[in-house]
Amino acid sequence: MVSRVRWIDFYCADPFTLASFWSEVTGLRHDPDGKPGDEECALLSGADIVEGGMLFQRVPAGTVTKNRLHLDMQPTDRTRDEEVERLLGLGASLVADHRKPDGTGWAVLADPEGNEFCVERGTAERATTGT
Repeated sequence: MVSRVRWIDFYCADPFTLASFWSEVTGLRHDPDGKPGDEECALLSGADIVEGGMLFQRVPAGTVTKNRLHLDMQPTDRTRDEEVERLLGLGASLVADHRKPDGTGWAVLADPEGNEFCVERGTAERATTGT
């Protein structure tokens, strides 16, 4: 027997706003019951809440240290650089740029509440090099 990840949880100050950012990043859809001001807000990966997805929960304390877990994102329909520009336009910020002149590497971004994540090369870019 094994377990599967049902929810990826984010502790945050504004669940609905942060969920909206991540909805744009991932294409996951808001739980229809979620609304601004709620204590938690879910993004659904499937047809209903039973299947899980991403969960954003309001917590009173802010982050004081670097997160010990982050997501590595891989664009499916654009290049890494195009995705970085799109995400910056959605409100992300560039934390560190590890992109190399040969096209390899990644960019470290932070969401509007400072949660770091990486953007790797896209699917088509990986297909050309096999990595």
